[in-house]
Amino acid sequence: MSSIKKVVLAYSGGLDTSAIVPWLKENYGCEVIAFVADVGQGAEELEGVEAKAIASGASECYVVDLKDEMVSDYIYPTLKTGSIYEGTYLLGTSMARPIIAKAQVEIARKVGADALSHGCTGKGNDQVRFESCFAALAPDLKVIAPWREWDLSSRESLLDYLAERDIPCSASATKIYSRDANAWHISHEGGELEDPWCEPSEQVWTWTNSPEQAPDKAEHVTLSVVEGEVVAVNGEELKPYDCLVKLNDIASPHGVGRVDIVENRLVGMKSRGCYETPGGTVIMAALQAIDELVLDKASRKWKEVLGGEFSHLVYDGRWFTPLKDSILVGAEALSTLATGEVVLKLYKGQVTAVQKKSPNSLYSEDFATFGEDDVYDQSHAEGFIRLFSLSSRISALAKK
Repeated sequence: MSSIKKVVLAYSGGLDTSAIVPWLKENYGCEVIAFVADVGQGAEELEGVEAKAIASGASECYVVDLKDEMVSDYIYPTLKTGSIYEGTYLLGTSMARPIIAKAQVEIARKVGADALSHGCTGKGNDQVRFESCFAALAPDLKVIAPWREWDLSSRESLLDYLAERDIPCSASATKIYSRDANAWHISHEGGELEDPWCEPSEQVWTWTNSPEQAPDKAEHVTLSVVEGEVVAVNGEELKPYDCLVKLNDIASPHGVGRVDIVENRLVGMKSRGCYETPGGTVIMAALQAIDELVLDKASRKWKEVLGGEFSHLVYDGRWFTPLKDSILVGAEALSTLATGEVVLKLYKGQVTAVQKKSPNSLYSEDFATFGEDDVYDQSHAEGFIRLFSLSSRISALAKK
């Protein structure tokens, strides 16, 4: 007989977690409590989710609103580091995982559970992200990962499993894509995307217009930034989550934020994913524009290092670590200068910062001008170049 009495399951209402509820009860003889994280995936995704959980056999279902906290405490800090995984991915799924795991642990403590469960497969990144967070926050709780234990291996077998138990499920055996959505992005995997030679069809994309379908007229949007955080859109002051929602609405018709990449998963394999991050792409472009003005060369170079390291940290699920705290301290220090205003042009899938200003700007037209100036003596450059290239000169002379 299992020693597990009560399990909190990260529940979505989809096929996998609908099957996990009865499977846990049958194989562990335990009570199952469903936990649903509202991270901005949309009202249609959450509609009826509590009733579904109970119908699947859960004794309770907690739906926790995490939207504001996710954007304020996870996305905005990550943006301050400039993190972009492998040069392209804006970490939409990755940034949501630590706050979901944290809330799941909090529910487990509240109900007196002795185990946690998730529906991640044994091939993906999310199992590592969730369980690394669980290890940092609740090492005493057992983790049950059904995909690593059960003999159900396909959508058909999961559907049959539910049908045999008269558990209702709206899923079908013909699902093409695996999707994950939150306020920051939507990811798409599977179907034709499993062949990197296959161009994504329009049915892949669910949020943004294609560039071909985007308006023929460009739209300009103004972002106000204070110490590395977007605080207003087109002059309207908004909290972080509302800034993101507004920018999603503005940018998605213009086809902004589509990415099609083959990335390195943490578990060692490569996978192909298509991501839609409309508002996030605009925010990142604005923050990069401010950095161009306020950071000197050495500081920008250091921020590139911080951003690269942090992108792997977030992707790998190491949020609750001293390393995360250390990098964020550095990013916060650089962000104290990142205040200003940026005007961005949205057109046919592209976002371009066309105007930018900052009270902390290091740009000086007096020094940079190609016209006549009286602040820069060009003859001084000769001595600088001779010293800058001195090691190369010495090396060349030594070879003679």
